[in-house]
Amino acid sequence: MTPITTTADLQAFCDKIKDQPFVAVDTEFMRETTYWPKLCLIQAAAPNAEAVIDPLADGLDLEPFLEILRNPKIEKVFHAARQDVEIFNNLNAMPTPLFDTQVAGMAAGFGEQIAYDALVRQMLKVEIDKSSRFTDWARRPLTDAQLVYALGDVTHLAKLYPMLRARLEKDGRLAWVVDEMQSLTDPAMYDVSPENAWKRLRPRRHTAKYLAIFKAVAAWRERTAQQRDQPRGRILKDDAIDEIATQAPTDADGLDRLRSVPKGFSGSRFGPDLLAAVREGLKDPEAYAPVIEKTKHQPSPAAGAVVELLKVLLKARSEDAGVASKLIATVSDLEQIANDDNAKTQALTGWRREAFGEDALRLKRGELALVLDGARVRVVEVRRGPKAKATEAAE
Repeated sequence: MTPITTTADLQAFCDKIKDQPFVAVDTEFMRETTYWPKLCLIQAAAPNAEAVIDPLADGLDLEPFLEILRNPKIEKVFHAARQDVEIFNNLNAMPTPLFDTQVAGMAAGFGEQIAYDALVRQMLKVEIDKSSRFTDWARRPLTDAQLVYALGDVTHLAKLYPMLRARLEKDGRLAWVVDEMQSLTDPAMYDVSPENAWKRLRPRRHTAKYLAIFKAVAAWRERTAQQRDQPRGRILKDDAIDEIATQAPTDADGLDRLRSVPKGFSGSRFGPDLLAAVREGLKDPEAYAPVIEKTKHQPSPAAGAVVELLKVLLKARSEDAGVASKLIATVSDLEQIANDDNAKTQALTGWRREAFGEDALRLKRGELALVLDGARVRVVEVRRGPKAKATEAAE
């Protein structure tokens, strides 16, 4: 088996698939020791053609394939797409429209974050050979066995996609997946600008001084990781950013006293720049600190109990609908709903509100109750009045 290694061959392949309704795509990449993912292989399969593309080949220009990804008339099919989308977004080729078979599998009742091999096994009755799973994809040459394994990731995907899509259309759930794809293809999700790096973390305090240092140090780490092409955690751990923001060290001695900062860090090549970032944040904390919107409602003393009840309701409703509960709501969503009936959460909008959100609010108001019936939890409607009794809520 021969991968595509020249721009001319890649152009010929792309010309062949450019009028197809969809193309299944997968990538092999390395990023264990780098900040930026190193793209090692691209696999693609349309209804009329399939290929393995070698991005590491000398002189190969990926632009013909990137144009396929940008083409709004071709649906791009991935499984667990987020990291693949990040790679192509970095290449200025956001793959839209997008269809993620892992998300679709959750909507179709295959469980939480179903693995690709499990989905193939259940839908196509095919067992995938995993012998090349942990290949060093950056090493050349690749063997036939490695290339066959890699291509299988998209040939099976191209077969199960129409089946999965048809199933969702039949069940009226295709719109659910389309809704999720809007989030996956939002460029803001893949923003790596240093000034916004703090948004991926969880500040534990809300004072201007803390937040200014927190933002400045997070930006320094992001910038340094990008410039050195090293993982963020190898530059500085997340908990160290919190401790630095809390303690606000401005000199080497102060930095060395922190428990979460590696011993001798102040004397390393990173120490002076990190301290400069702290001092920069302290110049004008009020102006530099990010604005974090505070919740309008103070957490209710009973919120913890409400969240637990909402978890049970979510499990019941997700089982009723035959859909993975994680697709409907997260624990964060439940916490927000427990504290605010008008919380700005996806669980209270669109199809999620219909499948779960409205019932969650009714449960809070005491209009619904949860009843254990053997091993199954039933959701029942509470009737009020002299002869009040609970009746099972409409499914």
